[in-house]
Amino acid sequence: MDRTVQAWVDGWVVSRGAAPPTPEPWGWTIDMGMYGHVTRHVFGATGEVLDETTVRKVAGTVTGQGVWLKAFRDPSVVAGWLDGNWWIDPEPGYLMTIPLAADGAPAVPDGYRLRAWSRGGVTRVMVAAPDGSLAARGQIAPTGETAVVDQVETAAEHRRRGLGSLVMRTLQDVAVRQGARTGVLAGTPAGRGLYEALGWTVAAPLTSARYAPPAASGS
Repeated sequence: MDRTVQAWVDGWVVSRGAAPPTPEPWGWTIDMGMYGHVTRHVFGATGEVLDETTVRKVAGTVTGQGVWLKAFRDPSVVAGWLDGNWWIDPEPGYLMTIPLAADGAPAVPDGYRLRAWSRGGVTRVMVAAPDGSLAARGQIAPTGETAVVDQVETAAEHRRRGLGSLVMRTLQDVAVRQGARTGVLAGTPAGRGLYEALGWTVAAPLTSARYAPPAASGS
């Protein structure tokens, strides 16, 4: 199994409060227990090491709505391996990493309020706007030498003010203080620019697919 994928799985289940991952010959099965996101199958190989036969075999066992596949290969490739019962996220994701170092979080912009707290092994950061509304947020789950950043977002009306960088650097400092040396995340195209500007690099593309048969999805 790819070590970066393993680190992402270990931290993601802590961040989301999911069931412990069940090891499979090809990766992991993770139960979420939510409508629309019951279970996810995460493949442990990346790039060309992840083959069509394996993906087709796992996909062929899925019969229930709300089951997802996470494959670390380009969507244009993975889409050709799945039949019409699968919805493919048209936006590719990115598995990204960074060597962590304590560099101090930037100053909070005037009028904004930053707060961080930890529960159950997860540290959450929020930035409140001057009017008290949510401007930005994110969370991180350190699991030994690695830490997974998750659910980072900035409200549209508060973008380009350095809040994303503030959240990320605050989270990274928390992880370093807890002993983590490598950061891992699964980013979107919208977030990739921010992460790369902060020193993150792409380790592999990520395809997300959800089982959604046409008859069921139209009901």
